[in-house]
Amino acid sequence: MEHVIRTVKVKLDVPTQRCNDLHQTKDQFLHCANTTAEWAWRNPNNYCVTSKQKAENALYEQLRSETELTANLVQKGIRRAIEATKSGVSRLKKGDNTSQPHFDAWSVVYDKRSATFHRDHVSLSTVNGRVECDYVIPDNPEGTPIGKYLLNEDYEFRMSTLQYDRSTESFYLHARMRRTESDQEQSTAIFSDTKHRTVLGVDLNVDGSLAVTSTGAFVGNADEMNHRRREFEKTRGSMQQAGTRSAHLSIQSMKDREHRWMQDELHRVANRILEEARDHDCTHIAFENLTDIRKRMAGAKRFHAWAFRRLYHYVEYKAEMFSIEVEQVSPAYTSQRCSSCGFTHESNRQSKHQFVCQKCEYELNADYNASKNIARKLLKKLHSGQKSSGGGAPCQCALTSGTLNLNGEFHASDNSTVEGESTDKPTTSVVGD
Repeated sequence: MEHVIRTVKVKLDVPTQRCNDLHQTKDQFLHCANTTAEWAWRNPNNYCVTSKQKAENALYEQLRSETELTANLVQKGIRRAIEATKSGVSRLKKGDNTSQPHFDAWSVVYDKRSATFHRDHVSLSTVNGRVECDYVIPDNPEGTPIGKYLLNEDYEFRMSTLQYDRSTESFYLHARMRRTESDQEQSTAIFSDTKHRTVLGVDLNVDGSLAVTSTGAFVGNADEMNHRRREFEKTRGSMQQAGTRSAHLSIQSMKDREHRWMQDELHRVANRILEEARDHDCTHIAFENLTDIRKRMAGAKRFHAWAFRRLYHYVEYKAEMFSIEVEQVSPAYTSQRCSSCGFTHESNRQSKHQFVCQKCEYELNADYNASKNIARKLLKKLHSGQKSSGGGAPCQCALTSGTLNLNGEFHASDNSTVEGESTDKPTTSVVGD
């Protein structure tokens, strides 16, 4: 059976007298996570504990006695720290700088043992018994995530996260909903897959457009993200010098607003990429592998790496609903290879945003060229994975005005007027967002 997962953010109507119970629950949940992180990270030069079972055996009884949390919430706190420790150990092995995980963001993880989920309310375990909270549902939820998933009986509740918005003093449940497809739906999707395989390539950037697709869509504004990030860092630096509690609270409030703005922007970019994929009947979306992207991409910082990974995950889970697969491919030479003739040389990249092939003189936007090469890499992988050497499902790359297969055969779309558009610069009608 194939599972489709959706996350729905819903505001909770928490009884005023029970708000403090949730805040105390968060404090104790983070205490479990931070205590575990300190224990697991005690000797990073030689050995860090990354086993959930070892951590629970060593710390469970201690944390149960130190907190008023239920067994399940203690276990969730321990496991959150171990997952973060695993990630840190992985970075250390690659020679990257990292430090002991620390948790201070307002969040508590709930599953069906520590919460009872209903269509109109939720019952949450706290340090002071259960608290029942109604969902704040819009008057007309039809067409919204709440209507499509939270209130939809075809979806079941999975592990969810409780968060708190300081600026509005509101609690939100980020509910993970799962739909199990029927056998008939699955067979339909499989049959559809055998008809064709069309790949949309996506190139990510630290400036200019955040994402450029092989169909010629320039999506998002990385420059605006960078600007807002710099302004935030400048303001935070000034406030930190004050050193007052008021300044600290202001910094935290600004950080929360910036984070929400960034998430909204990334969701919009993800939706735009999905629109391109659906408009061009794509079955796959290809991204370059994001591992060590800070080392590979000139000018990339930790902020960019976070944004790229979050965008990839947004596209990945949104694509599940449309049976579109999202994969990563090696980024090697995607910026140096000519997407028209295949000639690969570092001198092809004339500037940050200009590509001119030194062999065939093909000229286009460098990011657009890279996105087509990214799509081609996944095409080769899909083609080589076919069991039949005699053909199988057609593999093709989605371009501005049609599709291109591995043999260089171009097929214009129904609304295309000029075949040359398949290898030309993207038209202005699809540029920008």
